[in-house]
Amino acid sequence: MSAKIFQDINYCPRCGHPVELEEHFGKLRPACPSCSWIYFADPKVAVAALIEQGDRILLVRRVNDPQRGLWTLPAGFVDAGEDPVQAIERECFEETGLHVQVLGLLDVLAGQEHSRGAHILIVYRVGVLSGTVRPGDDADKVAFFSRYNLPELAFSTTRRILEKSVPTP
Repeated sequence: MSAKIFQDINYCPRCGHPVELEEHFGKLRPACPSCSWIYFADPKVAVAALIEQGDRILLVRRVNDPQRGLWTLPAGFVDAGEDPVQAIERECFEETGLHVQVLGLLDVLAGQEHSRGAHILIVYRVGVLSGTVRPGDDADKVAFFSRYNLPELAFSTTRRILEKSVPTP
């Protein structure tokens, strides 16, 4: 585990005492010598949606860095205490204006693609229930693209998902 993860962990959130890096459970972790609190870094979890119309895929264009101006699947972070299915329904509405329903789990990918990205990505195949396609939140454009004529994609995970998925009839 990188020391970079611990840069912002300087004081114990329980008692306010400065923390020290100590070995606990086989890894160096910030720990409080005063009250014995130990910091365990939790992974960031995100969800992504594959929305298909025949051989076409719905993509959103990113407004923010990293990869501003490039295209990806509708996606976002799962909030603490939030069900991942509810998270993808929320993210799809925020980014695309569409109310969706999860049809099934497509994949779970591990590995952080960039420093602000997720460590775990849960990908769902979803169907559209209602709504009007419109960009929102951190997307400035939303469009369907032929699976065989895609714009420049923001992330390798998007490419991997599209390569692995088989169009639904």
